[in-house]
Amino acid sequence: MTDSTGRRVTANLSLSLDGRYHGPGGPSDFGMFAPYVTTEVARDHLTRIWEGATTALLGRINAEGFLGYWPSVATDESADPRDRGYAKWLVDTEKVVFSATLTEAPWERTRVVNAPAADVVADLKTTGEGDILVNSSPSVIKALLSADLIDRLYLMIFPEIAGGGQRLFDDGLPGSTWKLAHQETGDLGEIALVYDRVR
Repeated sequence: MTDSTGRRVTANLSLSLDGRYHGPGGPSDFGMFAPYVTTEVARDHLTRIWEGATTALLGRINAEGFLGYWPSVATDESADPRDRGYAKWLVDTEKVVFSATLTEAPWERTRVVNAPAADVVADLKTTGEGDILVNSSPSVIKALLSADLIDRLYLMIFPEIAGGGQRLFDDGLPGSTWKLAHQETGDLGEIALVYDRVR
């Protein structure tokens, strides 16, 4: 649901064929995804995700992981230009980190909030412009799916069955209808999908 500012809420996440965003080894088990994240299709998809976004929403775990990796990519002249573009955007854009434990912001242009995601998004939608991107943070995406506040989903589907790990689409979500806005398939069988919420 967009309001008078017209800001969309978008979200991106990579999933296995069995719908998992990490493997059975826990939140840091991404080994099965590794071959796919640097493909042409995945890198083009990464650019598509951030181009219209002016605010990034992150869970604490992702924020700390991204902080340890992306700032150095932003200044690495040998990095793929698409990776560098995303890294520069992430460093420079407004960031909101959800945490009940952080006491200070881990980055510049960042604020830490300990509040329901739906309330924070409702507040963000009253001012500013550009998309509000939930940046690969499953806990925040799940909360906003439950509240039916996501307008666009950017999904990468990797041709692996994880066999364990957390799923994005838990039982109990409200029913919803989505329209395919973009799809692209890579040489390794990875699929980039963009779905818009039909309201």
